[in-house]
Amino acid sequence: MVKVLEAIIFKTRLIILLGLAVFTVICGYYAVQLRMTAGFDKQLPVGHEYIQTFQEYREKLFGSNRIIVVLEAKEGTIWNKDFFQTYKNLTDDIFFLPGVARHTVTSLWTPNTRYLEITEEGINADDVIGGTVTAETMTEEDLENVENNVIRGGFVGRLVAEDFSAAMIVAELLEVNPQTQKQLDYFDLAAQLESEIRDKYEVEGGDYNVRIIGFAKLIGDIADGAQTVIIFFSLAFVLTVLAVYLYSRSAILTFLPLFCSLTSLVWQFGILHFLGYGLDPLAILVPFLVFAIGVSHGIQQINLITAEISRGASAEEAAHSSFTGLLIPGSMALVTDLVGFGTLYMIPIPMIQELAVTASIGVALKIVTNLIMLPVLASLFTFDEGFSGRVARAREFRMKIMNVIGKVAYPKVSIVVFIVSFVLFIVAVIESQNRFVGALHPGSPELRDDARYNVDSNVIANKFALGLNLLTVVVETPTESCIKYPYMEYLNRFSWYMQNVDGVSLVMSLPYAAKTSSSGWNEGNLKWQALPRNQFALVQAVGPVAPSTGLLNQDCSVLSQLVYLEDAKAKTIERAVHAVEEFRANYPMEGVNIRLASGNMGVQAAVNNAIEEAEVPMLLWVYVAIVSLVILTYRDWRATVACTVPLTFATFFGYWFMKELEIGLTVATLPVIVLAVGLGVDYAFYIYNRVQFHLSEGLNITDAYQETVHETGMAVVFTALTMAIGVSTWTFSPLKFQADMGLLLSFMFMTNMLMAMTTLPSIAVILDMLFPRKKPVKAPSGAVAH
Repeated sequence: MVKVLEAIIFKTRLIILLGLAVFTVICGYYAVQLRMTAGFDKQLPVGHEYIQTFQEYREKLFGSNRIIVVLEAKEGTIWNKDFFQTYKNLTDDIFFLPGVARHTVTSLWTPNTRYLEITEEGINADDVIGGTVTAETMTEEDLENVENNVIRGGFVGRLVAEDFSAAMIVAELLEVNPQTQKQLDYFDLAAQLESEIRDKYEVEGGDYNVRIIGFAKLIGDIADGAQTVIIFFSLAFVLTVLAVYLYSRSAILTFLPLFCSLTSLVWQFGILHFLGYGLDPLAILVPFLVFAIGVSHGIQQINLITAEISRGASAEEAAHSSFTGLLIPGSMALVTDLVGFGTLYMIPIPMIQELAVTASIGVALKIVTNLIMLPVLASLFTFDEGFSGRVARAREFRMKIMNVIGKVAYPKVSIVVFIVSFVLFIVAVIESQNRFVGALHPGSPELRDDARYNVDSNVIANKFALGLNLLTVVVETPTESCIKYPYMEYLNRFSWYMQNVDGVSLVMSLPYAAKTSSSGWNEGNLKWQALPRNQFALVQAVGPVAPSTGLLNQDCSVLSQLVYLEDAKAKTIERAVHAVEEFRANYPMEGVNIRLASGNMGVQAAVNNAIEEAEVPMLLWVYVAIVSLVILTYRDWRATVACTVPLTFATFFGYWFMKELEIGLTVATLPVIVLAVGLGVDYAFYIYNRVQFHLSEGLNITDAYQETVHETGMAVVFTALTMAIGVSTWTFSPLKFQADMGLLLSFMFMTNMLMAMTTLPSIAVILDMLFPRKKPVKAPSGAVAH
């Protein structure tokens, strides 16, 4: 099959290249139209229990997709006319932002902010800022009244900072912009939050800071930071060019792998736009990771071409040898990568599924550009007479290094290497049990600690009891449960149970509100701050609580618990969710159904859960693909063990590395683990393919490996070093998740290379000692003598 393909492709190479050039022009036309896209719904795990609850009550309960804007006085308190005038203008500007659900806008100036007061005449209910008060005419007496109303209404810590230095505005966002009837453009909204809100009210030398948090602002900040990916990609590209030139000693052979990888990137972007996809800011690095895979395979081609030329072959003869020698191991490696990225589609989160499509298309295209297009192009070039001598001298130095590495295949050395690797693997397995799924630090894990968004998050968390970290528990009950004591008492116990969970800052529920109201109806006496058992008294206590609070609906068949968390750490969310599940299991009540979960922390809990559940099955499918391909190609169980065990070691070393550097398994880092498995098996396939060939020529396993490292070892080492140095530049990115990916990828590139170069031959040698081969080994398909 390989020989037939070789004959067809090289005889029609000009036609093939012309067709690929036309295809590149067409894809380039679509590629330049590719844009970044983002959406809140893309983050939601489809079919998850929590998301089903969220979708069912989406129009009734809020808190999952909101923006919070805080106006903070740099000095003093908010109780002055200038602050309230600025605060009023800010509220109005937020009211008219695109995508804002205007009926949900809440600040001290909005009519949905009311207080209740018990007086000698009875209950007095009014707006916190009376309807006759305006920002322009506000007097000292008005300010004093507003301050009293804020305290009486319990808005300290909710809309007003606990130290009275700031005031909050909260607004929910709609996924569809009601003005345009189109999908909300989060990037445009984030830009307006900066240009029309922050820049307008937070001026240099001014009196106020403007703090803004929420999904829309976060995704905008990530998109802004993602623009720097071009800078780091350019830097990595330049480093790669220099490294490949030093390795190949030829401008032509430096140009070919990079040109082919860039060409596939153009195809990938064009196909994505044609299929209706965009690039999510959290997945913008994926195409460049796929580019790295292309360069990795390209260097293997260059290595074989230079080896053939150094022995006197022509460029065309070298290209033929490269094509036939690497088509099978290269295809196996890329198919494994394809399966690895394809398994990401198992995670029912549209953003990750979109990422899986993006990566899979990119890897599939590498089969054409790196295994076919590159050797075909190489066959058209000629090299100067001195090139062969330069390459021979460079290879002579490299062979000295490979001779040292080749000693790993001596039986005694192999046993020591395997024992050391196995002990480290056991430690890694133990240590990796403590790795986390989700965020490990307060604020957004995608941004650095000193990023403006995380600074704002910390300030709001310190000054307010309420923030963005809302877990809404939906409690379904029979109708009119709000005026029936048994149900209210049950929910009161549930509220108290959740209030005492570590990491919960505040719980708001109807029973809590009713107890406060009951006390108010009885002259504010704290002895009456309890749920009335008398139904008429309970009706009176519940009456002032409106459905707009989100604590109940019109017929009292849904009584929600609003659980505010101290931060968005995975452990904090996990404790709160576990507490709800524990209470639901241990204290069931007939007719009451406690459902998780709405609110943005409910959504995050669903995402963490979906990633955790899919991780193991996903990796198992990757290993099934690897085992299947190895058995199909080599027909030897020893090859399966030798290729997969080092890969398993490297995977757990990666988990250990993540745990030590406190990198959680998130939407952003999950593809790196899958990519690392793919790259690891790339190295293994290229090495074992040559080992098998030399075994078929009658060499023993030690000699076979030593010949192999002379042929492909330096290319594997060089590829890992080049890629590790290139992605290590990402550690300087303003985006923390990009920096984390750079560190993790650098570690995984080097670890997989070390495992392939040391542990793989060690296992192969030990297996050959324990289970001697009784039949001659067959050469792998397409293998040729180098």
